[in-house]
Amino acid sequence: MYMRLQPRPILMKIIRLNYFIQSWVRFPMENVLLLTGMLVLAELFEVYIQRAETLIGVLSNLYHYYRKSIFLFFLVQPGFYVLLFIVLVTGVLNASMIFLLALKVFDIFYKIELIKKVFIEKKVSVEVGQMLEWKMPPYFFLMGVMMYPPLLYYALT
Repeated sequence: MYMRLQPRPILMKIIRLNYFIQSWVRFPMENVLLLTGMLVLAELFEVYIQRAETLIGVLSNLYHYYRKSIFLFFLVQPGFYVLLFIVLVTGVLNASMIFLLALKVFDIFYKIELIKKVFIEKKVSVEVGQMLEWKMPPYFFLMGVMMYPPLLYYALT
């Protein structure tokens, strides 16, 4: 008398994907190194996009994407998306991972605020204007590559 309900095809695909992800996460050490390597590549891409001699140059490079679309601006921040992917795949959301995500979020929104102040409102104090003109050493851009992957490795182990 009762009709047996059949699961929908999209639900079955989601369930299969979930089983695949759970089976993939069973080998943590290899996956930790792979996921850390993914973050290194994403951070190197950010370095390539944002590279300039001064902070105003970095903001100018980012404003180029911001002016086209705010979504494009967010797309050139792949480190954030890689971190979100890692959290979703591994299910790890400890204090270190939350700290890492918070750093990335604050970094992105701080860049947006600086872009608004410098290029849209054009209201910058003298001190901030002088700071924006400072020349940055080449290793300055590698700070994200040196900081985020070790923190991720620590969070996943």
